[in-house]
Amino acid sequence: MALSLYDVTVVSFLQTVGAAKGFLKKGAEFAQSNGIDLQDIVESRLRPDMWPFRLQVISIAHHSRDAIQGVQGGVFAPPSGGDDLDYAGLQKLVADAHDFLGGLTPASINALEGKDVVFKLGPNGLPFTAEGLLLSLSLPNLHFHATTAYDILRIKGAPLGKLDYMGKMRMKG
Repeated sequence: MALSLYDVTVVSFLQTVGAAKGFLKKGAEFAQSNGIDLQDIVESRLRPDMWPFRLQVISIAHHSRDAIQGVQGGVFAPPSGGDDLDYAGLQKLVADAHDFLGGLTPASINALEGKDVVFKLGPNGLPFTAEGLLLSLSLPNLHFHATTAYDILRIKGAPLGKLDYMGKMRMKG
């Protein structure tokens, strides 16, 4: 069985974004039941030179939903905005990205194969094909930012395990 662009991008994005929905929910429940300020989590970082939790979560939506939209439009750029999002706003952002991804069809994504896409960095642009951008830029970034958001919740004490990060696996049957 050959894998399609849809299979290796959207199906994988759905797994990771779905897992993020779950670990964000568990993190919020843990914080609320233990008197931890959710805004403290939103601004937390693993290291001073790393983005805060807020931008890690924004990047989950950005490197999944927004990456698909960027490929569809031919231009993708780093995320902007979202500085005002609280924890609930971040949860909604991820849920909305998951809903968007769930509404995509294999035909609509597979039709993008070979399409030219430019990744805009300020005045510069890096040329990609749709599959090159999604598989070599967005998919690794999605995993990096989801892992970092997960790790911040773990450092705050949220009772998360590996299966919370992995999400719904594609098991036989």
